[in-house]
Amino acid sequence: MSTRKKYKLKLRSGTLELGERTLIMGVLNVTPDSFSDGGEFFSARAAVKQALALQAAGAHLIDIGAESTRPGSRETPEEEELRRLLPVLRALRGKLKIPISVDTRKGVVAEAALRAGAQIINDVSGLRYEPALARVAAKYRAALILMHMRGEPHSMQEAPFARDAVADVLRGSRRSVATARKHGVAKSQILLDPGIGFGKSWRQNYELLERLEEIAELGFPLVVGTSRKGFLGATLARNGKPAPSEKRIWGTAATVAASILHGAHIVRVHDVAEMALVARVTDCVLRPDLSPIR
Repeated sequence: MSTRKKYKLKLRSGTLELGERTLIMGVLNVTPDSFSDGGEFFSARAAVKQALALQAAGAHLIDIGAESTRPGSRETPEEEELRRLLPVLRALRGKLKIPISVDTRKGVVAEAALRAGAQIINDVSGLRYEPALARVAAKYRAALILMHMRGEPHSMQEAPFARDAVADVLRGSRRSVATARKHGVAKSQILLDPGIGFGKSWRQNYELLERLEEIAELGFPLVVGTSRKGFLGATLARNGKPAPSEKRIWGTAATVAASILHGAHIVRVHDVAEMALVARVTDCVLRPDLSPIR
């Protein structure tokens, strides 16, 4: 069980305290082909309604993505990504009281999102897709989440997987951090995500969760996203068929608890109300001295 290091993340709207309690990042996909919600929030009106619902359910941050990076997905043109994303960001201005993160690999999209009110950029490629995206984050003094992904979304689950997933994540994360720093991103604005499900085997996903402390030793806050992912569907399979996305909530709960106990500062989830309760109890296991009152 890990003792989480505490960090302060400075955003335009204020400072986020990381490490005292787990923060919940609610997932909002404004795509027609997400693995988890099948385009349910593709319209701007539906997306805004869901963002406000996630906030009411207990999310501390919202992560909005306009490009699906599920296994087998193809790249979305930046014009289309902006067409999906910007109306939602504009409509949320003045309504949403919690910080917005935007899930994108593209510098043009990141800059437009930051101008429209986003405060965090979540790059699933860890700056491999477009290293200059870091320059945009530095310009706006935005927080930058660097996720590890082995390969590309369209082929990342087709192997070859790394022989040692933890070593691979450590190497890739160090490269991503070096790129971010080279382009002017302050160390205090960087967060790391081991990329559960992104170019990892079933076994490697669990190994990464069990060994999160080794990634935490790099000296950055950890963001972990296991919510509804394919390795849970395989684990919970019945009659040889993977459990569907909506049936993976208890598996998600177990991995959220494990992530927290092994050092995660932020958990990225679809089922915010349920995982907020899981996080509250797990935080008390990690820190019995914590007051249960929030």
